[in-house]
Amino acid sequence: MDPKIDAFLEMLTVERGAARNTVASYALDMEDFAAYLAGEPIDSASAATCQGYMASLHVRGLSARTAARRLSALRQFHLFLLREGVRADDPTAQIDTPRLPSPLPKFLTETEVDALLEAAGRRPNRSGALGLAALEILYATGMRVSELLSLPRSILGSQAEAAIVKGKGGKERMVPLSAAAKAAASALIAVTPIDSRWLFPGRDPKRPLTRQAFFLLLKQIALDAGLDPARVSPHVLRHSFASHMLARGADLRSLQMLLGHADISTVQIYTHIQTERLRKQVEDYHPLSEH
Repeated sequence: MDPKIDAFLEMLTVERGAARNTVASYALDMEDFAAYLAGEPIDSASAATCQGYMASLHVRGLSARTAARRLSALRQFHLFLLREGVRADDPTAQIDTPRLPSPLPKFLTETEVDALLEAAGRRPNRSGALGLAALEILYATGMRVSELLSLPRSILGSQAEAAIVKGKGGKERMVPLSAAAKAAASALIAVTPIDSRWLFPGRDPKRPLTRQAFFLLLKQIALDAGLDPARVSPHVLRHSFASHMLARGADLRSLQMLLGHADISTVQIYTHIQTERLRKQVEDYHPLSEH
């Protein structure tokens, strides 16, 4: 290995305390760059050479994530050379970082949501009623957890078919309440003798339930349902609501209104559902598809 790469890796280990796996990854990245240079001194590579190397990664079919990591290694290496006085410039300064694909939202299957609801319903005492009411409302409306926990007890007044929710920026929107959500909320009120203005009161009835307390209950329900608690959160249920609605034919504009997003482009992350469904249709029914 080139002595300059050795010195760079030693710096990462001694000065920055980088983990062994991190150092090993940088070593592989720098060896790959050195192989591309084919004998050219690694400490004198030009900006054009570095650009050519990054272009070669695309030609080789490497992912944008791998290319971004390789570029990071190159930048760290050349910054090291700058600090050591080996070079007076950074040939990677003008290289754009590869655009990484947007992460797809994590969501549960309909079967997994059903398992959560059933597990909440099996829990004894008030925790079961609270968990079931919260899950039914979250899944029926796609609310944020902050919106859920700030719901007033009067949400069920006058046989309301919808609830007014105050979202980000104080903006209000109307969300419909399913029969199951209303029934679960009524059952919760029936077993909550304390006088509170909140549908989900905390230990202090003058305050709503805290996020931490609700998150803990949700994790316990996930365990009861046989699900990995790390996969279950109020935001995952919000994604599940949106993904399942879209999969069953809801349009993006309606979904935007229900979720309380100001820009419809924010909702378009859920179109992966439609894309996957269409891809499956082609695979299953196109005469030239491979089976």
